[in-house]
Amino acid sequence: MSATKYPTERLKCWNSAKTLREKYYEDYAKAHERGGLRWAGGAWSFDAIPAGLGEDVWCLTGEPYGATVAWNKEFATECQEAIEAKGYARDLCSYMRNYWGSVLLNKYAWPEFSEEFPKPDFLWQDHICCSHAKWYQVASDLEGGVPMFCIDVSVGSYEELTKSKLNYVVGQMHDGIKWLEKVTGREYDDELLIKAVYNEFRACHYWAAICALNKTIPAPLDEKSLYSLYVLGTLRKTAQWTADFYEKELLPEVQDRVARGIAAVGNEKCRLMTDTQPPWAFLQVFRYLEKYGCVSVGSLYTFGLIGLWEVQEDGTWGPRSIPEIEITNRDEALRALAEWNLSKPEWQHFYHPKLKSQMMIRIAREWKLNGVLLHFNRGCEGLSLGIAENRLAIQQAGIPTMPFEGNMGDEREFDLTRTMTWIDAFMESLGMEKLVD
Repeated sequence: MSATKYPTERLKCWNSAKTLREKYYEDYAKAHERGGLRWAGGAWSFDAIPAGLGEDVWCLTGEPYGATVAWNKEFATECQEAIEAKGYARDLCSYMRNYWGSVLLNKYAWPEFSEEFPKPDFLWQDHICCSHAKWYQVASDLEGGVPMFCIDVSVGSYEELTKSKLNYVVGQMHDGIKWLEKVTGREYDDELLIKAVYNEFRACHYWAAICALNKTIPAPLDEKSLYSLYVLGTLRKTAQWTADFYEKELLPEVQDRVARGIAAVGNEKCRLMTDTQPPWAFLQVFRYLEKYGCVSVGSLYTFGLIGLWEVQEDGTWGPRSIPEIEITNRDEALRALAEWNLSKPEWQHFYHPKLKSQMMIRIAREWKLNGVLLHFNRGCEGLSLGIAENRLAIQQAGIPTMPFEGNMGDEREFDLTRTMTWIDAFMESLGMEKLVD
């Protein structure tokens, strides 16, 4: 192995992040034993709103759960084959198929907490991706008619947001609260809603602040590690523990790593990024990159799925400022929540490929990258929308790209050997030599 240029060390808060993640899945599984409620929905759902039902309400977000299933290749294949045998097409969202298969088999991905899939009391979703509402409509059917509510947030890009579009989303939120009171029999607590909204502001802001520190050379974090850290925000972005972990544990530690020159990859000499979900069953591709002294500093996906961004005074991208507003009632809370979420980077490129291209080119330049890896991901139609146009725009901006084919949640559609061969060729085109045989 070649001599390292920079010191490296393990993240001190790594075990804390792992414990929080495991506790999340345990709390959901054991909610009924504790007299609480549980609900399921997407990672982008407005989870601040069910928070108003009480502090004994736990959720299961579908995309992180689908990724957890995907990591366990044997269980994922079992889930996929079960749902395909029921007649669902193989080209549907692979997270969705993993989730449905888990429900159909009545097996939980965390058997140490529950061998059976813990049935939710209600389903709470929003719809921006083509499969969001249908995901939980089918889940409701598979689970025997679980009540479902879905909010349509497909109102266009943030730069085109108008008062009437905002009112459309907020009106559905008010209707959703009335529905929640009806299906749960609980009285709604606006103070808990307001607290959850403030927690979401903090979690999204501080996660973006952490990702911005990866502009540093050497990068203090690598993308494979980011996957284990960003996920807390996709589980419960409105939880006190999520916001506190990002603000009080992870951010100070990463700032310290930057100050001391601690690197994620000790022999860093090449910097890349990806664009969307990785093939979860084959994360070793990121370790293979390190053989070239190459670090993937992140992606639009890891930066913008939960993190919110804005252009700073110096013209660069930085974390969106936490709104300095006093929220005093339900309507104010819902308006702030809707406006905040409609600015999500990953929501923008559902409307036009140029919006994703602009963000990726900005990242490539500000994070000082040598190239971009583009995952032609057959498992996610939504985030892969317009990817060929993205590749062309990034190349026209003078940034080398390497496409690779695969599927985030279905290992049957990923060729590891071929992908590593493509990486070898791409590294050679960048003038990089393998440092580790």
